[in-house]
Amino acid sequence: MKTIEVDEELYRYIASHTQHIGESASDILRRMLKFTAGQPVRTAPVVASGQAEPSVAAIAVQRPRDRVRAVRELLLSDEYAEQNKAVNRFMLVLSTLYTLDAAGFAAATDSLHGRTRTYFAGDQQTLLANGNHTKPKHVPGTPYWVITNTNTGRKRSMIEHIMQAMQFPAELIEKVCGTV
Repeated sequence: MKTIEVDEELYRYIASHTQHIGESASDILRRMLKFTAGQPVRTAPVVASGQAEPSVAAIAVQRPRDRVRAVRELLLSDEYAEQNKAVNRFMLVLSTLYTLDAAGFAAATDSLHGRTRTYFAGDQQTLLANGNHTKPKHVPGTPYWVITNTNTGRKRSMIEHIMQAMQFPAELIEKVCGTV
């Protein structure tokens, strides 16, 4: 077996297509590419520079059911199941939501703040300026930083607010919040 390196966004995309717990990345790619052992390998044409294919987020925004599916698949993924801390699950959910709809995520986080705290910012210093013990962390794959020293209930509340603003179904929001 060979090892290949993929960027975080591509890894999340592959993982979002998991159909059952324990499915390997190879199995997922074989299914997605409709590839079976013994088939002749055909090389795909290289996309010229500047002619990028549509991003996962753009595709997801075009098809709302795909956004729901992507979140459901995150919840079923090995990566999510392996997280033993609420803060790590929180960060994975935030990263996925941003990937699915960056503009919707931005609008939702702009209106999200506490009485005396800013929860999301474009840099660590802004969050540190609003409290000494905020423990800001960078949300992977995004330009955002988030405070992480809030209790699990507050983390769930933040996710609920963002998902409602992004118009996810109520039952999915409840399911996601229940897993954080």
